[in-house]
Amino acid sequence: MKNSILFCLFFLTGMLTQAQLWTSYQLSVNGDTINCVDKKNLKQGKWVIRTEELRGEPGYEEEGIFVDDKKEGPWRRYNLQGDILAIEFYKWGNRDGKQQYFTMLGDLLREESWKAVNPENPYDTIDVPDLNNPMVTTSKIIKHEAAEVKNGSWKFYDPATGMILKTEFWVYGQKEKAGGGAATQPVSGDPAKATPKPKAVEDWEKKNAGKKKVTVRDGRTSGG
Repeated sequence: MKNSILFCLFFLTGMLTQAQLWTSYQLSVNGDTINCVDKKNLKQGKWVIRTEELRGEPGYEEEGIFVDDKKEGPWRRYNLQGDILAIEFYKWGNRDGKQQYFTMLGDLLREESWKAVNPENPYDTIDVPDLNNPMVTTSKIIKHEAAEVKNGSWKFYDPATGMILKTEFWVYGQKEKAGGGAATQPVSGDPAKATPKPKAVEDWEKKNAGKKKVTVRDGRTSGG
């Protein structure tokens, strides 16, 4: 009897403490305090958010941490059957680092890479190659116009085999051309085909084939 009374006292004390800290909160099935809103009406701590199916769009549930009403750290999204759909990472409420997205069967579909921008300091310093000497770089200060920018490697997978279908490289929101070629790099494909010569060029080469010296008119006068 005494133990029961003590337990009730501790329980009531905990409830009063929570009421003083938060304007609203919930208790999970494990008894954890979740979905807290503080006195400034800001979301704090662990949250579990459920979105029901609407107008044909599938419902989902996501869980993670809020700091001052902004998502922070890892967030996981599941369908309403409990299957993983996405693993995202946040900083200052924006996506930052590697993000993973999955099919309804749990197969990896794509990996994205983002950089979150500090809202209090939207400027960043990057190294820019010298146009005349690629081996030399100079520092340049840039201002980000968006709260989050694509930055790093993006990979797209064949969910059936797990093989990478293509890779994209991004630098602060700009698609990078690897080796001077296209930024999108398919894993396999047809080799590059040579550009066919114009017919007039082929006729000229046939006509002058075997000649040691060919006079080419370049439009200059004899005195030039």
